[in-house]
Amino acid sequence: MSVRIIVTGTDTGIGKTVFSAALAGALDGFYWKPVQAGLDEETDSQTVLRLSGLAAERVLPEAYRLRTPASPHLAAELDGVTIEPDSLRVSEKDRPLVVEGAGGLLVPLTRDVTYLDLMASWRLPVVLCARTTLGTINHSLLSIAALRARGVAMLGIAFIGDANVESERIITDMGKVRRLGRLPHVAPLTRDTLREAFTGGFDIRDFLKGPA
Repeated sequence: MSVRIIVTGTDTGIGKTVFSAALAGALDGFYWKPVQAGLDEETDSQTVLRLSGLAAERVLPEAYRLRTPASPHLAAELDGVTIEPDSLRVSEKDRPLVVEGAGGLLVPLTRDVTYLDLMASWRLPVVLCARTTLGTINHSLLSIAALRARGVAMLGIAFIGDANVESERIITDMGKVRRLGRLPHVAPLTRDTLREAFTGGFDIRDFLKGPA
């Protein structure tokens, strides 16, 4: 069975879709976004297809596509859709699979189930994406604590943004978590520039080692 990795974040809008595209491409694997909320702009799956270099069949279709750009639980209610968390199972593939969550860990899928509940049931290792700007220490350590409290294994933390040596150090030291690397802001953002930035900031072998 190939590696299956969950990518989550400390918050929304931190760049975890771009990171997921880079990781899935570097692994030459598959990508899956279980629930997409908001269809008017480019979806996360479309972004990954554009930036990862993966063939279209390697970007798996979402289980739920919700029109409203909101928390999945609310978007589903407004769209008249019922999300069945038990139906969201991570398939086994012959290549590595990157599964991207939505927002942070406690984003609700329904009024009873969060993404963290789903991750705990999957029992797969998680990469936590964290921004490097002000506030990241608190958000990152809270997210690490929440994952550990639910027994979710962590591959490590991936920082996104400009270098912030002290913030990165205190998070990894206090959180006792592996620093996987840092993805800088990439401009212009293309498949080639993203691949170059990811290769310069990460060692792909760290994603294949298993939890630290």
